[in-house]
Amino acid sequence: MIRSFHSARADNAPFTVSAKNSVSNSSSWPVKIMALLRAGNPTAAIAQIRVAPSIRELRALEKALAAAQLSGKWRDVDAAITDSLQALSAPRLHRSP
Repeated sequence: MIRSFHSARADNAPFTVSAKNSVSNSSSWPVKIMALLRAGNPTAAIAQIRVAPSIRELRALEKALAAAQLSGKWRDVDAAITDSLQALSAPRLHRSP
């Protein structure tokens, strides 16, 4: 189901935002983590990596680091990615309700 929202811009010209078009297949999470790293804040990036939303986002971050030739620059960041991938890949022994 595609929902459309109609509104008006400041110049009173109508525009339509489609829910289908506004959702992208790629996540913005890896982009935000890369921005933290490029800004020189690996500690904040590690904190975000430890609470990563899913394996998919972590894999995307790995690809982004490799594409930017930044893999291996921050040893702690690489370790946090590896640890988080292992934690998210491990079978769950207990799920909270």
